[in-house]
Amino acid sequence: MARAGSSPPFLFILAALLVSVWISSSVNPTWVEQKTTYNVEVADDGSLTYRYKGQSTRIDDVVPYEQSPLRQSELDKLTEAPGLERQWVSETLASGGDTAVRYSLLEARFHFGVWSLLPALAAIVLCLITKEALLSLFIGTVIGAFMLGRFDITDAVLIPSLASTSAASVLLLYLWLVGGLLGIWSRTGAAQAFAEFMTRHFVKGPRTAKFVCWMMGVLFFQGGTISVVLVGTIVKPVADKERISHEELAYIVDSTASPIASLIAFNAWPAYVQALIFVPGVSFLATENDRIRFFFDSIPFSFYSLFAVLGTLLLSFGVMHVAGPGLRRARERARSTGELDAPGALPLSAKEIQIPDIPEGYRPGLSEFFLPLILLISIAVGTFVYTGTPRVNWGFGAALMSAICLALFNGMSLRNVIEGLGSGLKGVVLASVILLMAVTIGGISQEVGAGIYLVELLGDQISYWMLPVALQLITMVIAFSAGTSWGTYAIAFPLAMPLAWAVAINSGVSDPALFMSICFATVLNGSVYGDQCSPISDTTVLSAMTTGCDLMDHVTTQIVPASIAAGLAAILWTVLTIALV
Repeated sequence: MARAGSSPPFLFILAALLVSVWISSSVNPTWVEQKTTYNVEVADDGSLTYRYKGQSTRIDDVVPYEQSPLRQSELDKLTEAPGLERQWVSETLASGGDTAVRYSLLEARFHFGVWSLLPALAAIVLCLITKEALLSLFIGTVIGAFMLGRFDITDAVLIPSLASTSAASVLLLYLWLVGGLLGIWSRTGAAQAFAEFMTRHFVKGPRTAKFVCWMMGVLFFQGGTISVVLVGTIVKPVADKERISHEELAYIVDSTASPIASLIAFNAWPAYVQALIFVPGVSFLATENDRIRFFFDSIPFSFYSLFAVLGTLLLSFGVMHVAGPGLRRARERARSTGELDAPGALPLSAKEIQIPDIPEGYRPGLSEFFLPLILLISIAVGTFVYTGTPRVNWGFGAALMSAICLALFNGMSLRNVIEGLGSGLKGVVLASVILLMAVTIGGISQEVGAGIYLVELLGDQISYWMLPVALQLITMVIAFSAGTSWGTYAIAFPLAMPLAWAVAINSGVSDPALFMSICFATVLNGSVYGDQCSPISDTTVLSAMTTGCDLMDHVTTQIVPASIAAGLAAILWTVLTIALV
């Protein structure tokens, strides 16, 4: 029997840590200019402002681009870090005898070449080998911190990350509000009452149960964590009652989240993405309205999202030909043995919120499930309609308070309510900590320049017919490595869209606008794929948490049908691109 110290995971971790220390001391970073152009407006007081994610921000200290120390020609001369991290610059553009001023934000970013992939790669490999997501994410974070010379992991990495707004949002929403609501529903039996209601009126077996799950994913088209939490929470009791494996359920929930949001884009996605796709001299991307219209015009080319959603629909109807062996085995196991998880699985959703614990004499009512749910959806959708941003925290907070009040009104003791809250919090602690570590390693991966390095690999000499699939592959890897689609958009779109326009013009593409739409869709969809399949993505973790699935079982069973959808999409993009000339 081998000693624990000589096991492959231990040796891998030791080697990766040693390499990260060597990188910190011996590898000089490559500095890269990153330019993002915004729509800048003149305020009433004469100051310059720009809008980003729905907020107006003042711009100060704008300098001409030719004077900026952050332009690439100056960064190439550096032997150490530049004195500035970012700077607003202006450029005067001439077109047809007219001149216009363009304002851009220059940032000095760096990468360590291929070594920039090490933190995310180490975390993913360890996840696959050990199936210990928390340990793997922590090791990946430590490796990235060592590469940046931050050897005080607690004070220099973990505390700043955990003290961030994103970490506070994770704790507030996914630990306290979601965990508390699930705990109350488990204690009152509201989720069980809902499952019984759906079984009596709509669900007639596993197929209809999975179809209900698919329909919920389509209806909640806000995407990302919002869709995953809502759909997973709602459908799990129904699916468990019909003996649907947790791997199948997690796949349906995950694959009808971001893919649906990119297809039914009446959400925050267009407003966010449009700020990243301005290309100088391209008339159909000139204004914010033009770019939003371009987003919607490009939706028909979102082939990966279309195939991903179609694949889950086929799965719900029992068509398993493109589901992959993992999902097929999970389905047969659940049907033949009733076991919803694989042997040895470690579900992220603890038993405290999976098994109802109804006090003796308490009779659950269907209203205790529907009223909080209606309140949650109304607030989330209503705030999006009126403010442009769905206030999910408000929705879950109101849902939790209403669930507590209904339980007390229906005769449950305050002690049982408090115990239900505690059980709910306990049930999602592990998933919340994993989610926090996923946020941390995603930030570390961006800091070491993983995304920037991968985009640079494209170069500027690529053939026009290869560009869409190249953009798809590069964004798939970036999003998979960083665990984020929106973070990938911020890295890839400002580089990919000008590259696509230049390739279209230089290659004599007959319809440059259509070519740009295809390239746009490949970046959008490639990022969705990478985020959806990454074990360090928040939506992947939450899909496993809300459906009670083992994280790595979800990852390994989902990646096959998702990759089939991505491969089919790549073929269609290539054929369509070749047909342009």
